[in-house]
Amino acid sequence: MFTSCKVEEITSDKNYKELHTTGGDFKAEKVIFCAGLESDRLANIDGLKLDVQIVGFRGDYYELDEKARNKIKNLVYPVPDPKFPFLGVHFTRMIKGGVECGPNAVFTFKREGYKRTDFDLRDTAQALSFKGTWKLFFKFWRKGIDEYKRAFSKTLFVKELSKMMPEITKDDVVFSRSGVRAQAIDQDGNMVDDFKIINHKGSLHVINAPSPAATACLAIADEIVSRILEIN
Repeated sequence: MFTSCKVEEITSDKNYKELHTTGGDFKAEKVIFCAGLESDRLANIDGLKLDVQIVGFRGDYYELDEKARNKIKNLVYPVPDPKFPFLGVHFTRMIKGGVECGPNAVFTFKREGYKRTDFDLRDTAQALSFKGTWKLFFKFWRKGIDEYKRAFSKTLFVKELSKMMPEITKDDVVFSRSGVRAQAIDQDGNMVDDFKIINHKGSLHVINAPSPAATACLAIADEIVSRILEIN
């Protein structure tokens, strides 16, 4: 396993792909790209022309304080709004007994921006120069503002949670973690709501893997293996 290893160029001949990276050059007959937030960029480096772009959305999670865990015993989800691409905050019972609360969903100005104030000029410029991003913003600008308010206000975050558990208080929750969702968006501002896996000249690119990607990871792996075996 090579970490902190950036792919800078991809070349190929009749039989092999060669990845030129900051950690050396690697050659293989077939290559699987599962790059998450960088999936579209690696596809472009590989010569694949996409009709979508990855845009990052940060999600913040709180968790119930130990003294409040007895208030809820199951998974609790809101009724989804089919017009809005995100599910909304919910309660998730974890395997060690804890209960996660969240996430919200806010546009992040850095693809790997796990902090509220993270910023990267290249990432921001690429996202905001894509017309699909603006079309998405215009469709859901009210929802977007509400999500940003909750990102900077524990009170508003808990108020949203109270719609499913009225007795919850600010003292019942503590901040847990943040994650960034790699979301493919098309040029019309629609979030791609299905898996997008593309064969391309000896490569297999996993461009989009929306929820339930973690839950379905073994099935996704089976699909990837079956597809890579079909590549000549």
